[in-house]
Amino acid sequence: MSDYAIRLHRTGGPEVLQPEPIELPPPRAGEVRIRQTAIELSYGDVLLRTGALPATLPSGVGSSAVGVVEAVGPVSRRRAASDFSVGDRVGYATVPFGAYAGVRNVPADALVPLPAEVGDEDAAAVLAKGLLVWALIRRVHTVEAGETVVFHAAAGGVGLIAGQWLSHLGVRAIGTVGAPEKVRAAVDNGYDEVVLYRHDDLAARARDLTDGVGVPVVYDPIGAETFASSLDALRPRGLLVSFGSVSGPVTGLDLGLLAAKGSLFVTRPTLGTYLPDPATLRAAAAEVLGLVACGVIRSNLRQRFDLADAGKAQEALEARATVGATVLLP
Repeated sequence: MSDYAIRLHRTGGPEVLQPEPIELPPPRAGEVRIRQTAIELSYGDVLLRTGALPATLPSGVGSSAVGVVEAVGPVSRRRAASDFSVGDRVGYATVPFGAYAGVRNVPADALVPLPAEVGDEDAAAVLAKGLLVWALIRRVHTVEAGETVVFHAAAGGVGLIAGQWLSHLGVRAIGTVGAPEKVRAAVDNGYDEVVLYRHDDLAARARDLTDGVGVPVVYDPIGAETFASSLDALRPRGLLVSFGSVSGPVTGLDLGLLAAKGSLFVTRPTLGTYLPDPATLRAAAAEVLGLVACGVIRSNLRQRFDLADAGKAQEALEARATVGATVLLP
């Protein structure tokens, strides 16, 4: 099979992810065709496959990848020439589902250039997760040197990048992990303290490290399982940033609880809201990839799967059997 993609015709287990041949039309005005070389695996892909993330079927799968520009769409009266040329190395992280493919047409406005110092697999492993960390620590709550913050799922792909970046910025980071064997990965990636969130008292540890006050911000991709402990770790007027729901969504929130615990704030950010235009996207990506190029951020790429084995890759991720980043190779 020369050019193929993984398309979702029904929700279900990993077995529903099967390769099928594709015939791609020429790119339209404002689009470029990318011959993809590495594709990010994310938990959002699992949620899509299982039906937890709504989508109109049939649907593509995956939302971030890197590759080489193979063709550029025509110029029209409403569209100027693309910023990219055939042969350019590019990546994307804000395109609708469909990244699980060998070749793809993508809006040029969604693309970012890749620096020569960063390889394709590392770029695929870092780009989407790094942009999310950028939004979390640069825009949702701008961290400052000397602050103490909590970041859940510290040994996951996003958490490892966050630990490295927070350490670089002089922020004391309390990371949480779900299993003892993940503590070392968190420590090796910049976390000053690591808490087992299923067993340890996160709030007590946060207050021990802040003279009894609590932390200004908790970053939480886990959801229902950690919601209460996240609130309890915050100082008065602190911010809970809920950016995922691996353990299930938070439901039935009593706003009076936020008042009782110290006039707390809760937000649920999306990446697109914080990357509203190509200029912001490319500036953020340049910062992320620049930190990769100079060694501040390491990709922690631990797993590689053939794209045809996407089901096996998702199965490993869903079972929390992976550490760090995973990429799919067409």
